[in-house]
Amino acid sequence: MITIRNLCKRYGTMEVLRDLNLDVQSGEILVILGRSGVGKSVLLRHIIGIEKPDAGTIEIGGVDLTKLKKADLYETIKNMGMLFQGSALFDSMNVEDNTGFYLVQHGNPITKKPFSPEAIKKRVQEVLSMVGLEGTEKKFPSDLSGGMKKRAALARLIVYRPSILLYDEPTTGLDPITARQINELIVKTQQDLKGTSIVVTHDLNSAFFIADRIALHREGQIAFISEPENFMKMNDPMIQILSQYGSFRPKGTPS
Repeated sequence: MITIRNLCKRYGTMEVLRDLNLDVQSGEILVILGRSGVGKSVLLRHIIGIEKPDAGTIEIGGVDLTKLKKADLYETIKNMGMLFQGSALFDSMNVEDNTGFYLVQHGNPITKKPFSPEAIKKRVQEVLSMVGLEGTEKKFPSDLSGGMKKRAALARLIVYRPSILLYDEPTTGLDPITARQINELIVKTQQDLKGTSIVVTHDLNSAFFIADRIALHREGQIAFISEPENFMKMNDPMIQILSQYGSFRPKGTPS
């Protein structure tokens, strides 16, 4: 569904993406695992069209995003959504308005008509219930804990039911219990939307909890990609170091 070939990106003298190749399968949760600061988030921003590569191609459904102008790019990525690392909620808006922002701005992507206020309110309440934030509609981001902000950002992401979901370090800065809850929501969202998800993280426990496949990002490239049960068996120094952190349970395995 998503095909990336020879993707390159440099900032000054720093080469962040170096002839990166990746195939993302339709309907999977792909986790891109790697150390902090190696370019995982940069890759996500290229996939959703926020940044342009220096070279290479990104094809979604056979359409190369790197060759599109702004209007055509929007048509291609309008069914994509991204959960940013810092949640990126609007401080001046309450939870209800943050969650419904896309619906207000863009309307119904199928009919091309605006949603009624009643329809927006109903959908916002549905997704807030999905993420366990019932009763927080009138709270502002400053009133929320870190975990609640992540949930609110997730609600804003899924309210318009995108078919491709990108997650940038969704559990960073969260305590283990809250991180586990966010991981469970990512899996549940995937099951509900039947979409395709890409999650970048350096959190091993999260990777093994949610992933259908795990890709190792190293030195600007995808070094390995495999199902979780085979990932730790790969003969690579970094993976051997990671394996020392403990035993990890693939998605669906009881804790």
